[in-house]
Amino acid sequence: MATDAAQYDPRYLAGIVLFNRGDFFEAHEVWESIWMDTAGADKKFYQALIQAAVSLCHFCNGNGRGAVKLFRSSRDYMQRYDQQFLGLDQSVFWQQMDQCYAELLAMPDPTRAVPIREELIPTIELNPSPISWPDPAPFLEEESG
Repeated sequence: MATDAAQYDPRYLAGIVLFNRGDFFEAHEVWESIWMDTAGADKKFYQALIQAAVSLCHFCNGNGRGAVKLFRSSRDYMQRYDQQFLGLDQSVFWQQMDQCYAELLAMPDPTRAVPIREELIPTIELNPSPISWPDPAPFLEEESG
């Protein structure tokens, strides 16, 4: 699905800003507001993003089993979509996720987590890139209010 940068939901963009800052829980919160408002074909894509963010949250907090479970379900949901969907290139995103999770995924039973390597934490880039990125603060205030 080709996406014009002007057509991105500001909450989608705010979630990406938070995700790229490493604020995974907050990114999940903002994306959840879109997920709850979406009834169509995009719903599972947002669910995949939410699960990727929560997976990284678990990984950072030492919950290896939870991180792996959500990593896998996120990938399963996202694979239903075109390689390039809502500006996100899945091959680039999942290559980064695979590198970040390689050691954890290699464990036969990830009951104990390995420390996340900060230099391998994925980021999300969009093509086309939006002209400007929103300040995510107002979207977080909506969530807490």
